[in-house]
Amino acid sequence: MTALAIALLGLAALAPIALASRRVPAWISPTTTALALGGAALAATATKPVTGFALGATLVTAVLAAATGGAPLVRAVFRIARRRDETGARPDAGPLRGGRTIGVLERVAVAVAILAGWPEGLAVVLAVKGLARYPELREPHASEQFIIGTFTSVLWAVAVCGVAKALIT
Repeated sequence: MTALAIALLGLAALAPIALASRRVPAWISPTTTALALGGAALAATATKPVTGFALGATLVTAVLAAATGGAPLVRAVFRIARRRDETGARPDAGPLRGGRTIGVLERVAVAVAILAGWPEGLAVVLAVKGLARYPELREPHASEQFIIGTFTSVLWAVAVCGVAKALIT
């Protein structure tokens, strides 16, 4: 079961990269990623604590899954949250730029902090991100985009770390 859990965690890490093609329907990547993480969570509940190579593989795979798996989920949540304005037109992508790169770095920092046993690091990451983005948050829809993206991204990283912790302990 340990190998299955790590393999499914690896699928959660690699599916967003493999399914990044424009030919794949938009819902496939977040669905595959979330189902892979769910399967890894179920398999992790039936394992003994990992050691040695399996421990290293779990930690590396978890950080990779946190980094790559959050992007399709954030995009899916943005699609769900996007609404039409008074004229019936869809709003533009939003005022915040660089969000994908910042999101990957944010998820890596959150995962590393949690897996290193430093949950306070989550507060540091969120504080730094909030302070860095503060000047931009006055633009229309910026605070909404910031909150939705950050919450989705951090919740994904925490969920991945939960699976990794289930394998570790």
